[in-house]
Amino acid sequence: MTTPLITPAGELRFGGVTHVMGVINLSPDSKNVHTVAEGPSEALEMARRYRRHGATIIDLGAQSSHLDNPTIAAEAEIERLLPALRLLVEDGFIVSVDTWKPPVAEAALSAGAAILNDTGGLGDPDMRRLVRERDAAAIVMYVEGENPHAVGEISISPDKAEVTAQWMGRRLEELRADGIERLILDPGIAINYRGDYEAYTRMQLQVIRGIDHLRTFEHPILIPIPRKREDHRVAAYITMALEYGADVIRVHDVEWACDLVRLFGRVPV
Repeated sequence: MTTPLITPAGELRFGGVTHVMGVINLSPDSKNVHTVAEGPSEALEMARRYRRHGATIIDLGAQSSHLDNPTIAAEAEIERLLPALRLLVEDGFIVSVDTWKPPVAEAALSAGAAILNDTGGLGDPDMRRLVRERDAAAIVMYVEGENPHAVGEISISPDKAEVTAQWMGRRLEELRADGIERLILDPGIAINYRGDYEAYTRMQLQVIRGIDHLRTFEHPILIPIPRKREDHRVAAYITMALEYGADVIRVHDVEWACDLVRLFGRVPV
């Protein structure tokens, strides 16, 4: 059984269960409009609704990660993020903050974020230093670039799960050398890349099927559910992630996900 993850907001236990991480976007640029909160009070209302459905983690982001959207300054991202984050922390939520910018991460941890969801793959030395000094729990994500806005065309291969695990092994060695071990692993299949959309879609499924390649590292595994134009495909990804035993699923469709978690008997206790 994977070791529980202790956060300032509570303990996350793993083993035969799947935690639902519900996405709330504070960026008006997000293409997932049903997850966009126009202000702190709307973010809190959305988070409370997610909690009623059964979500145990809220993933809060103020910078759209889609490569076609503008990269905003860290100061602007912080200004968007902190009022909502403080409300959620006060209400007892375990909040992960989705960012690749060290100044944003530092402000978020100071405001009570429980988990740093670094979409830069914990490659930035300043981010690593921050995680180490704060002894923060963090998500390390596979990404083919310095961050989601610095990616090109996705490399398609039939052994992508193994390639991802090899990359993750090298990154974990670096992080352990830096004294960073409180980690959740994300194979990065929800990041947008240029290239063959349908081929990437099929490869995302292959990576979920190959989740055991990541289990050898004995950290919790997060499967980010790709947001597709077709709702039935989203449901298929959630179902597959549950069938293959994901410890956490990051979703934009929280009600569906929580219902499927109950159907699979994987509700955290």
